[in-house]
Amino acid sequence: MKNIIYTLIFSFTIGVFAQNSKINIADKQSQKLAYIDAIKTYEKIVKKGYVNTEICEKIGDAYYYNANYKIAAEWYQKLFSISKKVNAEYYYRYALTLKSSGQIEESEKYMNQYLQLAPNQQRSILLQSDKNYLDLIKLNSDRYDIQALTINSPNSDFGGSFYKDQLVFSSSRESKQIFKRTHSWTGLPFTSLYSGVINSDGLVSDPKKFAKNIDSKYNESTPAFTKDGKTVYFTRNNYLKGKKGQNAEGTVLLKIYRAQINQKQEWDNITELSFNSDNFQDAHPTLSPDEKTLYFASDRPGSLGKSDIYKVEIKPNGTFGKPENLGKVINTEGRETFPFISESNILYFASDGRPGLGGLDIFQVDLKNINKKNSVLNIGSPINSKIDDFSFCINETTKKGFFTSNREGGSGNDDIYGFTQNKPIVYPCEQKLSGIVLDKNTNEILPGSDVTLFSKDHQIISTQISNQNGEFNFGTIDCNNGFYVRASKTDYSTDEKEIQIPNYSGETKATLAIEKTIIPIGPGTDLSKVFHIKEIYFDLDKYNIRKDAAIELAKILEVLLEYPTMKIAINSHTDSRQTQTYNDKLSNNRAKSTRKWLIKNGISANRLTARGYGETKLVNNCSDGVDCSEEQHQANRRSEFIVISL
Repeated sequence: MKNIIYTLIFSFTIGVFAQNSKINIADKQSQKLAYIDAIKTYEKIVKKGYVNTEICEKIGDAYYYNANYKIAAEWYQKLFSISKKVNAEYYYRYALTLKSSGQIEESEKYMNQYLQLAPNQQRSILLQSDKNYLDLIKLNSDRYDIQALTINSPNSDFGGSFYKDQLVFSSSRESKQIFKRTHSWTGLPFTSLYSGVINSDGLVSDPKKFAKNIDSKYNESTPAFTKDGKTVYFTRNNYLKGKKGQNAEGTVLLKIYRAQINQKQEWDNITELSFNSDNFQDAHPTLSPDEKTLYFASDRPGSLGKSDIYKVEIKPNGTFGKPENLGKVINTEGRETFPFISESNILYFASDGRPGLGGLDIFQVDLKNINKKNSVLNIGSPINSKIDDFSFCINETTKKGFFTSNREGGSGNDDIYGFTQNKPIVYPCEQKLSGIVLDKNTNEILPGSDVTLFSKDHQIISTQISNQNGEFNFGTIDCNNGFYVRASKTDYSTDEKEIQIPNYSGETKATLAIEKTIIPIGPGTDLSKVFHIKEIYFDLDKYNIRKDAAIELAKILEVLLEYPTMKIAINSHTDSRQTQTYNDKLSNNRAKSTRKWLIKNGISANRLTARGYGETKLVNNCSDGVDCSEEQHQANRRSEFIVISL
């Protein structure tokens, strides 16, 4: 990417690092953004033996901002070879240039050092919070079929905006003018707006100069049209009505202008927007779907990085509100530029401050959910590459659009590519795991419970204590994965649940029920409820103790052994089926059989009473003649072990 009109490269302060007059000349050229001349001057100085960190930074930056990452990397390498104290910014830039040349391991080495030097920068936070960003980029790759356009020239062609059945784009192609003006940044002609017809297959043909009234002797680029086609916003150097504006250093910066169609169907009434300034740059306008908001890129005071994305209200009378920075959700310390808003209010923009494939990558964010985690997504390859990719626009009805790249194999410095989107973007699955701990018997909440999250191979992931409402929250966890959650508390048992997290965004809630292991007992306590003994099972019409019944009785036996003075009453109940006489006899025999088993196992007879109540104490209305389920009848068939005294 090699053209100032769309890179939004900004001048910077140059220190006096030598008294040599050639160095001073190079500084002035650099300040005016005339990097082609500055490079030559700096390199002549180096050949004569004058080299230090500042010179390496300046030459490296000149190539970096011209998107010649290979040569930029060579100068950054020299910078690190001659100095042990290098600004953190150059670790970041060197890492990007290495990535662009495919030196991934070396790039990661310098990026990790950048993270250590600048841990609080937004770029660092993004990298640290999304260490698996390449996996997500891979997930969203191969969603586009792309092809280069035949309208590309040997020079620079970039940007693009839909206008009726045309694509209006910027080009520095050779014109038929007798006097050719070239830009000192690129050595190429200044850019003008061209238009080509968009065919049904999404390709563009028959490129022509777009509008002679808009064309000036400086750069024009990146138009944005209203839906009625009567108004256009566009980028131009600070030049209007034959007058050139400059900042304090004498640099002609970028501004946003507006033009309107007159009765002759010509573009007329060209005015600069009120929020422009001679002292900073505004560029690359795009309109919201309702055309009430203009988005653009700027390096105005208050920007987080080299350029940020801003928005400004367009008032009904055509005036503007106060520009508003979109903030850290979008902007970083790097470059955020070339915004485009789709009909569904999706913001696409280019950035080199976010984890990507190299250089500028294109990202998207749904402005309706801009503050949602992972809302900003890299749109993946093949649109993004290891070099610069930017200026994305799409017709969401046809799924066709255009973007610009300076990747290898193109016709010129920058080329426009057409694309067809074949499937939508995939947002990362976000599942939150939370829950509550309850008393198993009373359903009371249990604050202060220890809750532990385990992986599916039972490795501890996280531990926390339930809050005053008995709640726990492990936050966001991996989707489509299995976990175990375990709860415990002093004087309570432990409960563990296997949790399967689904492969879609949402929240998984788990309820863990633990029961008291230290239970107070006294006269009137029913030991069958303490140990959840619903029934002592006997064979049909019999009252000999079965093996499974012996297991339940062993619980009662242990309590009686632990409390040698405890006395209990053994009560046996039946359901209402069969006759009352039969049920009385059956329940009495079973109660006596239970008492006999406990005596046989060491409990004194005087500590035990036994009685059968038959169907006289039903716990529900399932009496004779009432139609009840088996479960309802089961509730009435029960054994009770009531503590009489301790």
